[in-house]
Amino acid sequence: MTFVSGYSSPRFTIAAWLTSIRMPATVVLSFAIVALVLAWSLAPGLFTSENPAIGTPAHKLLGPSAAHWFGTDQLGRDLYTRVVYGAASSVRSALIAVVIGVFAGGFIGLLGGFFGGRLDTLLARMVDVLLAIPKFLLAVIVVTAIGFDTTNAAIATGVSAVAMFARVTRSEVIKTRQATFVEASFLLGGSRWHILWHHVLPNASRSVFPLALLQFGDSIMLIAGLAFLGYGDPPPASDWGLLVSIGKDYLKWPWLVYAPAFVTIATVLSMNRISRWLRKTD
Repeated sequence: MTFVSGYSSPRFTIAAWLTSIRMPATVVLSFAIVALVLAWSLAPGLFTSENPAIGTPAHKLLGPSAAHWFGTDQLGRDLYTRVVYGAASSVRSALIAVVIGVFAGGFIGLLGGFFGGRLDTLLARMVDVLLAIPKFLLAVIVVTAIGFDTTNAAIATGVSAVAMFARVTRSEVIKTRQATFVEASFLLGGSRWHILWHHVLPNASRSVFPLALLQFGDSIMLIAGLAFLGYGDPPPASDWGLLVSIGKDYLKWPWLVYAPAFVTIATVLSMNRISRWLRKTD
């Protein structure tokens, strides 16, 4: 007698999954860049032993070298260290913005798309008003109203993203609501709330995750823009946008701008590439 086990080893399962997804080299590189930035934000002390707020005046405005990978600033502080420590602020702020956008916008889109009628009309008009205002302008208005601070800049960025998440969620909910299995659940006596939370929401959220990744990168760029204009934390903070803003006053030492700008652009482009790949992956 031969016994066939239904158990498959985890190693085989993971290897088969990695083989099946056929991840392009650009996506692998994007994941590596995002993983590095996340590691910087979680444990910056593992990547540098320098203090981001204290420098050596005798070492000011040194070019990139083996001792100072990104050079030093006008106060002799290691720029690589300041970029590494600035990752925590950028990642945390972008995460706050995405959470606000996903939950607030998703809730609006879920209610409007599922219940329809006057509620949908009212919520749709609110979303249209938000969409009519440019995101950066809306973020500036909100952060001006609640105060200049990186956390407030993140909240302002999240508010500017609500309309986009609401529009996408509403579209997915309407499409899912018309599916055969949802109609079958209605005919079997399922309540509206049961169908909403157990059928519509899980299926409609599939398109929200890639959008959230895309918005994460967009939020990093938007928050950096606000910090560049002075709407974030003041010095000696090391937000990436603030580093670019300070560096622009020292045109003879371009690495003060290039280093934080390159890291910001690489992170944003990596998030965009991962999001685009996920949308194409079943």
